[in-house]
Amino acid sequence: MRQLKTNVYAVGVIDWDRRLFDELIPLPDGTSYNSYLIKGSEKTALLDTVDPTKTAVLADNLVKAGTDGIDYIIAHHAEQDHSGSIPDILALYPEAKVVTNPKCKGMLIDLLNISEDKFITVDDGQTLSLGDKTLQFFYVPWVHWPETMGTYLQEDKILFPCDFFGSHLATSSLFVDDEQGVYEAAKRYYAEIMMPFRMPIRKNLEKIKNLQIEMIAPSHGPVYDNPEFIIDAYKDWVSDEVSNEVVLPFISMHASTGKMVEYFVNALIDRGITVKQFNLSVTDIGELAISLVDAATIVLGSPTVLTGAHPQVAYACILANALRPKTKFASIIGSYGWGGRCAEQITGLIGNLKVELLEPVIVKGCPKDDDFVALDRLADEILAKHKELKIAD
Repeated sequence: MRQLKTNVYAVGVIDWDRRLFDELIPLPDGTSYNSYLIKGSEKTALLDTVDPTKTAVLADNLVKAGTDGIDYIIAHHAEQDHSGSIPDILALYPEAKVVTNPKCKGMLIDLLNISEDKFITVDDGQTLSLGDKTLQFFYVPWVHWPETMGTYLQEDKILFPCDFFGSHLATSSLFVDDEQGVYEAAKRYYAEIMMPFRMPIRKNLEKIKNLQIEMIAPSHGPVYDNPEFIIDAYKDWVSDEVSNEVVLPFISMHASTGKMVEYFVNALIDRGITVKQFNLSVTDIGELAISLVDAATIVLGSPTVLTGAHPQVAYACILANALRPKTKFASIIGSYGWGGRCAEQITGLIGNLKVELLEPVIVKGCPKDDDFVALDRLADEILAKHKELKIAD
């Protein structure tokens, strides 16, 4: 239980040991489930709860904060790492009402079996008085579910944006005390969770731009007491600007594709292009996702397994297709033994990417002199495309 401002407390939980989220996303630095208690002169509100595995810790923190009663539980988002403890908190504080938007109400009833008579629904922009403190609600759909909303505490100028601006980061610091470390964690969070919703995020950035924000208190990670730091980062990430970078995820089974990758990486470096290479047999998919936030080009390297791409490469394609980065160009390099449709399969797996597909380089067996010439030609084409974007010298 820690204080953000007078009568505004962080009562959530740090999960130091969690290493996987949604049974998909690696959490190298753990995470936190942030819940905030606001005590007004007349009413008390709890903003979100915690993952149900940590309900007891939240309940203990509420006791430490001297919580005699809760009038409102503000549910910003129905996902269970925020909402999962609501039924238990309602049991402890039966007078409380769940305040949310109509869409979130329906999802909470479906997910948690909360009785309909426990809800108060609010409109976009509506306010709720706690006496000397006023909550204003903002719908921020698709950041990252369709029902998500945020709360602005008017008197204290604190924005509680739920997952918006968050970071999976377990830290003992209430506020950001290592901007570079938090930047990397927040960028990873954006890449893994928010990047598919780049266009809705742009609209939601516009929605909050006129608020006087002194603090941003997200649902994961530390609180930003320099809000421009994370707002500016998001503006960059959701922009159309890309960097003079090639992301190259690959697998090599019997060294042929590996030789192509080694040669091609050096060819790109010689042309002044930054390369981020990922051997998919050992890669953290979060690191791969981060690399896709800014890169102008992705090149996928794969041997042919039976008649198609290596399954690890196919998975990387599915990941990139789901994340929908702002990448502008894509290509494929790889090898085959007796035949197959590796390049066609990979192309079919990345249909969501709004990219120009550059001619693949697929070789039979071990690469030969003519194949290395073809790789040089692909490197030249990538450089020319980057120059057209004015991101390469």
